[in-house]
Amino acid sequence: MKKQFQNPIFSSLLMAAFLLSATVSCSPDRESPGTTNGETAGVTENSPAGTADGAVQDAHRRKILWFDASANFERLSYPDSIMYYLDLTRDAGITDVVLDLKPISGHVMYESRYAPQWITHHSGITRETDMDLVRFFIDEARARGLTTHFSINVFVGGHNFHDIGLVYEFPEKSDWQAINYTPDGMKPITELRQKYSAMLIPSHPEVRQFKLNILREIIQTYDFDGVILDRVRFDSIQSDFSPVSRRAFEEYLGTELERFPEDIYEWVDVDGEPERRPGPYYRDWLAWRTSVIYSFMEEARALARELDPDIIFGNYTGAWYPVYYEVGVNYASQEYDPYGEYDWANEDYHKYGFAGLLDLFTTGNYFFEVTEEEVAALNEEEIERHEAGMGITRDFWYSVEGSARITRDVVMGEVPIYCGLYVEQYDGDPDQFVRASHMCREMSYGLMIFDIVHIINYDWWDVLAESTR
Repeated sequence: MKKQFQNPIFSSLLMAAFLLSATVSCSPDRESPGTTNGETAGVTENSPAGTADGAVQDAHRRKILWFDASANFERLSYPDSIMYYLDLTRDAGITDVVLDLKPISGHVMYESRYAPQWITHHSGITRETDMDLVRFFIDEARARGLTTHFSINVFVGGHNFHDIGLVYEFPEKSDWQAINYTPDGMKPITELRQKYSAMLIPSHPEVRQFKLNILREIIQTYDFDGVILDRVRFDSIQSDFSPVSRRAFEEYLGTELERFPEDIYEWVDVDGEPERRPGPYYRDWLAWRTSVIYSFMEEARALARELDPDIIFGNYTGAWYPVYYEVGVNYASQEYDPYGEYDWANEDYHKYGFAGLLDLFTTGNYFFEVTEEEVAALNEEEIERHEAGMGITRDFWYSVEGSARITRDVVMGEVPIYCGLYVEQYDGDPDQFVRASHMCREMSYGLMIFDIVHIINYDWWDVLAESTR
């Protein structure tokens, strides 16, 4: 029987989880494509999936810390501050750092030919130096033996909570924003004020070229060890229903739709609540969206390899595969076929799994519960508290352990996985954070932490050091 997963608070789960972006490496030396310190990306006797106890030699582990551009804008604006926090990072046992160069607004953190440079933060803080702080960050990180990665938020171009970004500030780019098919009709995403990310149209040729131009520019300008793509996705199951995506989908099908968007799905009233009713092309539409994301990942990898054959090409996604189809992403191996197991997959869905394109894959295992048993033990009252990343079911993958297990199952050893945690979920419970960190390290090649701002705010440097030991 095919599995059905309905998650009525999936949008809040995404909001917590997509704050992240990361995928990384473990020593200052570059990795060859598909390897970790010379070890093949596939399952070996030392890989997490290849041993009974899940052990990985400590020398092969990466411990990755994320530096979000917006949350750390002021800290990253002064050389002495950068050095101070890199010292603390190294001393806590971190091996890799990820520098966010393109936050969700679509601005960039360096002088660019394509995108506006972020000089003044929405809080009013202004950078007052002409110094290339990105280059300074790389040099200082390397001096401390840290591997450096940059991240860019790909298919997003505005911050809806602050009315800033590409789709707000540049009228010629306003038609890049996603169009969502909601119970109230078609809505540009800037009108959906509950969504902080103004997501773009992944099938839009101009959007795709713009993002590739930025990727090219960063790799040509700076000598990072790796790149991590984040938000390479659609906004949600309601996106994208723009004329651009309609035409692209009809071309994919080889036929015109007679009823749009109802041929994909329509909203119906069920006991006073709106509910989606799939149309005849619903599963084809889901597969098409994954083909859009796959083709971009393929282009981005080819470009990165052309510019720097040694660069580590990585990606971040959430770790809840059974519902991740809602954002148009298939991060599995193409050898893993969900058709017949999940009711949302058709025969073509597996063709667009992109695990094999990556050198490094980091996931958001964004759950307070560490073990599968902790999820099973939850009662209805606890579930209703809606802790970040927790739905209303007791599925095993709503835990750090379970989400790591299902990710390993679908990736099938094609790329080293680094399980990640969202620190804010453990506010007030450092012991649970340490337990979750150790579970990540047991179940994957290492650990990714989002974000340094929470470590700073909670003064958890000793806690972080314990999590990396």
